[in-house]
Amino acid sequence: MRFINKKFLFSLFILVTTTVFAQTKREKVDGVIGVVGDYVVLDSDIDLELIQLRVQGIDTKNITRCELFGKQLEDKLYAHHAIQDSIVVTDAEVNSYMNEQLDAMVEQVGSLDKVVKFYKKKNLDEFKAYFFEIIKMNKLTSQMQKKIVDDVTITPEEVRNFFKGIPTDEIPTFGAEMEVAQIIVKPVITEEEKKRVIDKLNEIRQDVLNGSSFYSKAVLFTEDEASVGSGGFYKINRKTGFVKEFKDVAFSLAEGEISEPFETEFGYHIIMVEKIKGQEVELRHILMSPKVSTQAMKDAKAKIEAIRTKVLNKEITFADAAKSSSDEKETKNNGGVLLNPRTMEPRFELTKMDPALYAQVSSLKDGEISLPILDEARGVGKFYKIVTVNNRTEEHTADFAKDYLKIKELALRDKQIKEIAKWSEEKIKETYIKISEDYKDCQFTNNWFKK
Repeated sequence: MRFINKKFLFSLFILVTTTVFAQTKREKVDGVIGVVGDYVVLDSDIDLELIQLRVQGIDTKNITRCELFGKQLEDKLYAHHAIQDSIVVTDAEVNSYMNEQLDAMVEQVGSLDKVVKFYKKKNLDEFKAYFFEIIKMNKLTSQMQKKIVDDVTITPEEVRNFFKGIPTDEIPTFGAEMEVAQIIVKPVITEEEKKRVIDKLNEIRQDVLNGSSFYSKAVLFTEDEASVGSGGFYKINRKTGFVKEFKDVAFSLAEGEISEPFETEFGYHIIMVEKIKGQEVELRHILMSPKVSTQAMKDAKAKIEAIRTKVLNKEITFADAAKSSSDEKETKNNGGVLLNPRTMEPRFELTKMDPALYAQVSSLKDGEISLPILDEARGVGKFYKIVTVNNRTEEHTADFAKDYLKIKELALRDKQIKEIAKWSEEKIKETYIKISEDYKDCQFTNNWFKK
């Protein structure tokens, strides 16, 4: 799907696969190996968690059943006390989240029927019924964990004491990092080309109004590769990860209505709404993007070369050139500096950097400017850019002054872990817990046996 925000799809699918797949095996008759408050843990839960870890490519040779069982018990303890503490997870919240995950799963496997079949359920209603309970428990668990650590803060003195308390041979090593900045020049699309696309969409729209099949038109003309096979079909709700402009139009239409052509970052669309079911809309759409001419690409390259020459000649700084000339609105006002999507800070650890970006900057020295790079991005198309790196730090043993923020993060996490351990110890004492004799020899981190 070219116009959906995909960054959450993979993580959602892994979550669904892990939790739902683990639940599927509960259809077999197996033993209850643990009880925590109102929740039970089945022996098959451990079997299937091992299988799922292997599916994800994780070596399970050194992971014991006792460790996995302990994790299951912890999750049940959180969920049980979330209810006791009156943490509320509404049905509407669960249903909304479930629909988002189902959309992601359908995109992965092709259809709802395939999802239901994959998880060995009789029908969609049965699948949704137990999937609902899984999501609700997961949300209770995460909210309880958040509540435990929400008020945990850390002072500079605590950070200092934490660092001083690390044995010399255990002081962490931080990888090489750098700050990256870029200037982007996009090719200019002519008004004539935009008009051509809009006129074609209007022509298609009129044909459909006159009786032609929107499905057939989508198969023939849409440039959205994800939906071409289904005739441009999607089912969305307000929280589906589509761009705002697309959803605004989709939810403004009545059943059977076809939109005028409208623009998003991906190009121009028309939408036909087929059905409205409560908060969900079933629709078909056609996407067409204006084409960039060869001359426009040449002009963009010439412009980026001219900018680079001015920076090299000290006529303007890289940061000022980005502010005045870059076509990337997200970075131009910050002098072209990129934010690390993992940390939302302007530094990238080389070993964790996107491979494509790493290839573009790894050989640059501080302050050096790359030659023009032809690049391409979702929703942007092809463009030219120049990049530079600043404030490079090599791999080094943690230094309190230089790495204070990283050390503070480690110290805070350590304090949160201790707070969770303290909470768990107290709650285990006051919660009904029963462990199967089959697991009596497990050496758990928590005192599940209440010895």
